[in-house]
Amino acid sequence: MREVFESLGIEQYMPAALQWATNIALAILILLIGYLFSGWVARQISRTGTRYEKLDSTLFSFLGSIARYIILAFTFIAVLNRFGVQTTSIVALLGAAGLAIGLALQGALSNLAAGAMLMIFRPYKVGDFTEVGGIFGLVDEISLFTTNLKTFDNQHIILPNGKIWGEKIVNHSHHKIRGVDMRFGIAYDADIDKARAVIHQVLANNAQVLNDPAPFVEVETLNDSSIDFLVRPFCNGEHYFDLLYSLPEQVKKALDAANIEIPFPHRKVIVFNGDKPGTSVLSS
Repeated sequence: MREVFESLGIEQYMPAALQWATNIALAILILLIGYLFSGWVARQISRTGTRYEKLDSTLFSFLGSIARYIILAFTFIAVLNRFGVQTTSIVALLGAAGLAIGLALQGALSNLAAGAMLMIFRPYKVGDFTEVGGIFGLVDEISLFTTNLKTFDNQHIILPNGKIWGEKIVNHSHHKIRGVDMRFGIAYDADIDKARAVIHQVLANNAQVLNDPAPFVEVETLNDSSIDFLVRPFCNGEHYFDLLYSLPEQVKKALDAANIEIPFPHRKVIVFNGDKPGTSVLSS
């Protein structure tokens, strides 16, 4: 058999064949290790999002996938390098392709980055009443690219996260107890103390108004035609809009029953007729 190998000249190819077999075995081993390690890293990152309540699982699942593909890319480069392939140009090509893709998708990447920041800092969550991007509504869904809102008139609004992050975000559901600001005007000849007592009585009769903190009822402004009260009852957050849209009617009826006038805006106009001025009052 040895003589046959020598006659065919096979022995001269044995070192190269052995080297290739070794490289193939090592390449398979590198691929296997890289595949298993990338999966382990992805799972660890994803579990971080589910382990802590304040972290968003969607974001960490996405980050886990990104980490996995990065590790697989380096694993592939290591395999090519094992076979003597010059990987410097490949890395440069991947970098240039990544830059081109980034420039082409900069709008989407901006939304992605904003979505990541929203999920990390969590200024609002699903189920909160918020005002974002000039839109007020109930947060229905938060993804890496968009936030979905449901308005009171049942509109479905989809806002890009890039339009939200960096702008004013008002979360009406952040605090359990809310103050409801409203203003009522009375005539200048009305009894201020009596009007304050009437408003306090209306608030006391409403089961949704909290006693602690106590309601705030004080004169805020002396306007041209009225004395304006700032009225701020406190309630649980879920009753905010119930009070906002029911108390004005209740206060109006109570003031009417107490014969306390809620005046129309009016102006005093002095008309000169020769040497004798005349006075008239115009309502507007």
